[in-house]
Amino acid sequence: MPVPELDQLAASGAPPLDATTADPDGAFEKLWRGYGPVAPVELAPGVHAWLVMGYDELRTITRDEHLFSRDGRRWRLFQDGTVPPDSPLGPMMFFRDNVIGHDGEEHRRLRRPLQEAIAGVDHRRLRRTVERLCTGLIAQVAPRGTADLVADYAAAVPLLTIGELIGLDAAQSAELLAAMHLLFSSGEQAQEGNARFEALLGGLLAAKSAAPGPDVTSALLRHPDLRSDAEVLQTLVVLVSAGNHTLISWIAQALRLTLTDPRFASRVRGGRLSVDDALDEVLARQPPMINMPARYALADVELGGRRVARGDALILGLAAASRDTRAHTPGWWTHGNRASLAWSAGPHACPARDPARTIARTAVGAAGHLLRDMRVTEDPDAIGNEPSPWTRIPRRLPVAFTPASIDPVLV
Repeated sequence: MPVPELDQLAASGAPPLDATTADPDGAFEKLWRGYGPVAPVELAPGVHAWLVMGYDELRTITRDEHLFSRDGRRWRLFQDGTVPPDSPLGPMMFFRDNVIGHDGEEHRRLRRPLQEAIAGVDHRRLRRTVERLCTGLIAQVAPRGTADLVADYAAAVPLLTIGELIGLDAAQSAELLAAMHLLFSSGEQAQEGNARFEALLGGLLAAKSAAPGPDVTSALLRHPDLRSDAEVLQTLVVLVSAGNHTLISWIAQALRLTLTDPRFASRVRGGRLSVDDALDEVLARQPPMINMPARYALADVELGGRRVARGDALILGLAAASRDTRAHTPGWWTHGNRASLAWSAGPHACPARDPARTIARTAVGAAGHLLRDMRVTEDPDAIGNEPSPWTRIPRRLPVAFTPASIDPVLV
């Protein structure tokens, strides 16, 4: 049997999909120069995958579910034992019996409850909820004149909002957030974080089964397409995990852009650009999910000039695709352009882009409105990002501003 091309290239030294590099864009550019739109990368010692960086190649693997599956059980390295069941990669790449893990009709059945729950969100009520939560968070830091806009603000807004939608209180939401940070790290405690994450949602499910309320969890429990509590639980897992870290990143990156990019900041202050323009530029240049796991080849196929073997894992290089000069000219993310792949594409594309934008727009706008004269107090180049091969969240965003007393009830 011929050796798969991925194994051949890996043997000569595939670079790691680095979670800590200070220059991920430079790493993507180097991969492009060396391999083209589909490059070998190392996910963990001895565990290799293809990083798909080409815009057209990404559209192919996300839309053709007959050749590229989301089902992690198809992963050759998991089947042959190279990746053990307790691998830190498991929480992000192993099969989950939910809408993400299935394709075809089963995927569509499990997606319907999620789509209907999202479609049922009242955006005016959602905006008021986010405004209230943001004002409460800002009121805590405003009197002291300094804050970390990641730890004190961006990291709290999404899960507090989603927590209210699904029926969690603030303390439970904070505990869930801590578990999710471990899960997304793909580090040594990823499996522990995953177990805690599901246990917390399981407790919520039991509480809402006993005492339903006007929340998304109770609606999911009543949905005819979800046939068991296990399916409701996994739908909640998708709703919370997919929405939280991506929103933290989107909010934090948009705030960083407006505070540290003089070109952009001057146009915002001059009224030529809006909060939505900042959000769109982040999606194009620094998408919340820089890399998204994964698709698994169902047959031997050629992609981007590479021979992809059946069972190979393919990582969606969403950030790298923004720099595909075959599809985009430099600076293509100018005012009003929303052509990025930040939401993915095809049957598994994110269904929550509208409520996500409502949350992010409200959060970024509230910070700019309530914290006067904000300025970053640290060299922006020294801030860096949280260590994760999947998401791009600033480690911190320290700012100073004019101290103020804000009444979270009256604002």
